[in-house]
Parts: sequence; structure tokens; C-alpha cells
Amino acid sequence: YQRRVHGESQVTDLWVEAMSAVFPGVNFKPTKRSELPENIQQSLVQVPVKGVKAKDGVPKDWVNATGYNAKQKVWVNAPMAVLYEQAILSRDSSFVTSTGALVTVSFKKTGRSPADKRVVEEPSSVNDVWWGPVNKKLPPASFLQIRERALDYLNVQDDLYVVDALAGWEEKHAIKCRIICTRPYHAVFMLDMLIRPTAEQMKKFVTPDFTVYNAGVFPASRHVPGIGSECVVALHLARMEQVILGTQYAGEMKKGILTLWMYYGPKHGMLTMHASCTEGNDGRSTVFFGLSGTGKTTLCADPKRKMIGDDEHVWFNDGVFNVEGGCYAKAINLRREQEPEIYDSIKFGAILENVILDSNHEVQYDDKSITENTRVAFPLEHIPNAKFPAITGHPTNIVLLTCDAFGVLPPVSKLTSAQAMYQFVAGYTAKVAGTEMGITEPVATFSPCFGGPFLVLHPPAYAEMLAKKLEQHTATAWLVNTGWSGGKYGVGARMKLKFTRAIVDAINENVLVNIPTKPLPGWNLLIPDSCPGVPSEMLTPVNTWKDKKDYYTTLNNLADMFNKNFEKYKAKASPEVVAASPQRVPVPKL
Repeated sequence: YQRRVHGESQVTDLWVEAMSAVFPGVNFKPTKRSELPENIQQSLVQVPVKGVKAKDGVPKDWVNATGYNAKQKVWVNAPMAVLYEQAILSRDSSFVTSTGALVTVSFKKTGRSPADKRVVEEPSSVNDVWWGPVNKKLPPASFLQIRERALDYLNVQDDLYVVDALAGWEEKHAIKCRIICTRPYHAVFMLDMLIRPTAEQMKKFVTPDFTVYNAGVFPASRHVPGIGSECVVALHLARMEQVILGTQYAGEMKKGILTLWMYYGPKHGMLTMHASCTEGNDGRSTVFFGLSGTGKTTLCADPKRKMIGDDEHVWFNDGVFNVEGGCYAKAINLRREQEPEIYDSIKFGAILENVILDSNHEVQYDDKSITENTRVAFPLEHIPNAKFPAITGHPTNIVLLTCDAFGVLPPVSKLTSAQAMYQFVAGYTAKVAGTEMGITEPVATFSPCFGGPFLVLHPPAYAEMLAKKLEQHTATAWLVNTGWSGGKYGVGARMKLKFTRAIVDAINENVLVNIPTKPLPGWNLLIPDSCPGVPSEMLTPVNTWKDKKDYYTTLNNLADMFNKNFEKYKAKASPEVVAASPQRVPVPKL
């Protein structure tokens, strides 16, 4: 009745008034646009035109021409419960699950849009950026055009959400981030993914270091030079701003901050890593690099160790710190028996993307009718063994995870420094193409530094930093295959999680480092002769193949793929790293 008579916006006003009467002293109200603090007003200002005076934080000519919504409500650093309420009251396509998590949808875009990523070509960074398919150039004038388009959209909305939070647990290196968005979904997501400032830190949060303008509900204009579609995710390294148009997928904000750190970290002598991290009782850590589907998040949720983080870390002079305040995990086919820490984290404060609920609001984790890329974000404190603050000592071990669907790489192998650099730059994993296309052969995927879409500098720059860190802190590098054994996809079987966990346990407990090894032919990866909890015959992959000739043929084919991929990095790689390239081996006549 209230909706029909008064309209949706007035319902919210009546509800706020009623709840304030029931709970006196509790502030349920957002801030009026005219009453915003000056530093937030400035975040919503268009770029001033020379000679035009600003009034109330907004250029005078812009106010007269376009204006902003005088009735706009701005929800500044609203608590999680209020954002939940807004998500439901504002009809943000959101629901609450039976365990108390929020469920929402990202509509057309259910994953990142790497083809629409742009980096502004500007003087301070132009000579540092690895320009090409990963970092496509955007003229500065075009950035100002899309920034203006985003701000025009943000300024006329009935509700805006502002989240002020930190990226980086090491306080002296933390980046102060301000997220401005129109969907409660995006505010909840970033409240989960970033680090919530303490009251003392919030006092210092006057001006953000980095601002995200998320107007993703509104499309970009294809007529702007450098923009190729209705979607654009643009980063300006000098202005320290990100503009999002044409995509509502929340992961673009998270990965935008990682991309910023990929530039900011190395420029300040720190190695930014797309990796997870755990800590042992001795205070030493293990870092896991890996692409999607290799087990990076699963393996860091280890009840025997403290979790530092699951995705973005920085190796600095005093150890490793997490960039984020939460975790972002795949939800497809989630089972409590396999991943209890993640499963149990899906409660109040968590947000699920693009999943299906049944009539009892139970999540149908096997349902991929919207997308296979169903996701859940939740704060670190939902993990029982998470460490706070999320900072640890220097790593003892570096683990490069690969899911080899060709089934030719060993479950675990020890790497020399040059091999570690080579494998790090290669960033190999393999995926199986969709069966709907009738393709059953594995497809090799190479993503440099296990984070290609987020790199800003040329890949060898990160590899050289990694090699120096490994040498300086006497850390051991390992390649761990979580993929197939006994044959390629369709013939062999996926490595059992219990075997991979046993391998990781042996690495963490410094058992594997002392076991004798033998080289993988043509690759010289050092395969341990044994590993507690793992059948010895599995450690040497050829032993698990019935057709030995097919094994060596497949091994050589994979070597060719590696070498073809590495051609684009050879010019900037050292001779030692180039020499670590795999070589073809004679195929035995059987």
C-alpha cells in the first residue's frame, strides 16, 4: 500500500522516521548532499574550467548547466547492516540467504572485461607502462570525458554510496581508497574486500590517495577516442583515479586496486604479488602464485596455518602484507567437505554474486544458469585462523601453482632461481574448452607473473624482483601441479586434493627440501623421489601413463607452447632465464 500511494523513495523516508523513533540515538539517516564534508564534495567535483570559480565544491558553470540532485542522499561509510537494508529496500536485485549472506546479480557482465581496460598515457608513467593488449592507451582528454560522464551520472542519482577504506595492512604503505558508487552491492563488496580503518585512522582519512568512480550501471560512449565499446575500466596513474562505465561486475574495482599496486609497489621497492599467503607457527610464510582454478584460495585456507590472505600481497623489507581485508572465492560446486573454511564464511557480512537460491533461500552452488563464475566475497575475520594484522615474515617457500590439463608435469618439482623466473614469467596453466563446442582437448593458458591482466610494468621486471627476494631471504621455489595425472584431460584424472595438501604440508614443514631429486627430461625440473602421503609412482608423471610414447609426444608439444609464448619476453630476459626454457626430448619407439 505504501509503495502504491507514496512511491518507493517516500517509503524509505517513512521507514527511517519510524525506525529512528523506535531506536532513539541510532542514526539510520544518510547525509544530505548539501551537508557533505568538504573532502567528499571535492571527490564529486568535475575538473574545473580555467577562469571558472567553484561554488560549494562544484564549478559554477557545471551547476547551472547540469546541476546535481539536491535531494540526493549520500550514504557515507554506512555499516554493513544498513547497506543490506538499502540493497533490499532499493530493489537492488538483492536477497538474503538462509545463512545471512547477501545475494545479488551483476547483470550483463558476470566477469571482468580485460579488453575494455585502459591506462591513461600521461608523462609521469608513460615510459614505465608495459603498453599493448594488457594496458591499452587512453588519451588524457578521453579520460576527462568519461570521468565527466561518470560524475554526471553519479550526481543525479537519488542515492550514492561512499566507502572510505585502506588497501594494505602495513600502515606506512597503505593506500587510502575512496569508492563512490550507486549500488549497495558495490559498497558491500568493497567494505568486504578493503581494510576498514580504525577510528584513529579515519581521523587521518581527510583526502583519499585513490578514488574509484563506479558508474557501471551507465554505459560509456563509443564516440570517445580510445573507447571501443559501451564498457570501459580506466586507470589514471597520475590522478590516482579509476573510472568504471558499462559493467556492474564488482571485481573490476578490486582488480583496479591490484593494478594500481602493481605499479605503486615496484616504484617503491616492493614486489606486488597476485598470490595467496599463509603463516606457520615459526612466523615464516609460504606464498602461493596461481591463476583461477589452480587452488590458490583453497590451499591458503589451511586449518593448520594462519591465513594472511587469498589473492593480493606485497613483499616489502620487513616481510609480506596483505593488500586486502577480505577474500574473494569461486562459489561454483562449493562443498563444505572440501572447503569448510570458505563454506562457513558465507554468513552475515558476505556477498554472493550471480548464484541461484531455492524457495528456502538456500544457495544452489551447482547451478550455473547465470554463469560458471559464481563468486563470494567475505571479510577476513570470517576465517577462524586468519591473522590480524595481516602481516607476516619473509617467505621460506614460494609455490607456483599450475593446473596442467595435459597431465605431463609432475605433481611437485623444485626450481632453481632461473627456472623460478622462467616459470613465473610464463604463468602457465591449462583449461578445457567448453564441451558444447565439441572440443575436449586441453587449451594452454599463459598469464605472465600469474597475473597478466593486472601487470603495469614489463613481466621480467617483476621476475627480477622475485629472484632478488628469493636469494636475499634464502627461500625455495616450487612448481606444484594441481591438474591431471595418468593422462591428459579425458584420459587421466584430476589430482586429488588430499595429495596436493600432503605436498604442500611437506613443503611447509621443510620435509621436501631435503629429499633427493631427479630431473624431468628436457625440462630439468627437480622431482622429489618421495613425499609423505603421496604414492611414489605419481611423482614421476610418465609412470602413471599407459602410453609412454604419447606422454613424451605431449610433453614435447607443451615445451613448444612454452617456447612460443616466451618469444615475446626473450629480449628483456637474462641468458640464465632463457636457458631455463624446456627442450624437446626424443620420443621412445615402443
